[in-house]
Amino acid sequence: MGADPERLYEMDSDVPELTGSVLLYHLDGFIDAGSAGSVLADHLCDELPGRVVARFDTDRLVDYRSRRPPMTYSVDRWTEYRAPELTVRLAHDLDGNPLLLLRGPEPDHEWERFADAVGSLVERWGVRLGVNYHGIPMGVPHTRPLGVTAHGTRDELLTGHRSTFGQVRIPGSAAALVELRLGQRGHDVLGFAAHVPHYLAQTRYPAAAVTLLDAVTSATGLRLPGEALREAAARVDAEVARQVADSAEAADVVAALERQYDAFAAASAEGGNLLADETDMPTGEELASQFERFLAEQQRGDEQGDS
Repeated sequence: MGADPERLYEMDSDVPELTGSVLLYHLDGFIDAGSAGSVLADHLCDELPGRVVARFDTDRLVDYRSRRPPMTYSVDRWTEYRAPELTVRLAHDLDGNPLLLLRGPEPDHEWERFADAVGSLVERWGVRLGVNYHGIPMGVPHTRPLGVTAHGTRDELLTGHRSTFGQVRIPGSAAALVELRLGQRGHDVLGFAAHVPHYLAQTRYPAAAVTLLDAVTSATGLRLPGEALREAAARVDAEVARQVADSAEAADVVAALERQYDAFAAASAEGGNLLADETDMPTGEELASQFERFLAEQQRGDEQGDS
């Protein structure tokens, strides 16, 4: 028999009644285009005061040689070591409803025990719904509403969401395994993946985090702060628009993605061929590659101008 999964964490002995609460979780390390999930998780932790009610044993779960924790060297000695933290925080939404925020590095080891440990906390606290979130790169323009792919442990949880995917096999993640195992234990879990333009996948793109925030609030009924996140999204979108306006090549790339997006949306609304007529139209990957080169050249030009 394996080790008791509850030995993977230490729990606060003074946790209030949480029956009916929501668990929001994001683990750093898996695909997260535009840092969408990380941006949202940072935003919620910054905007919602709370306290740690459970702390996982990162010495067992994290491979320090692949993700070396930072240390501080001062003059002639080591003065600080910042160990990674994988914690659950208890916070409250703007109406005072309790919610739990699970955040930290994705475990490198013992995924099954980690999933069991999360399950034990869910059952101990009476959590009614778990929600995870991240970003995925897509061949879409930043000038159109960002889409979101939803998945969950019951069909009823996905009302209002339409999937354009069939069956695929992809590399797994600890967050996905937690969703799968909680579903097998009879718990409700939802996952959201914001669609991030390919050419912005390597940047922090707050607009994608806003898309996730809207999906989370709609699914959970929680009232979560969003003003600071929306302001950050507006600033970044304005900067992207400025860069596009300064380059005919970039404008052509965005225009081609807009035509592709609009054709897809029209065909979908009419129940026609979702691929639409893309004769002589470059693929999203080709357009994204062109735009990524443009942004890299712009960045190099800015750095040379500052030197």
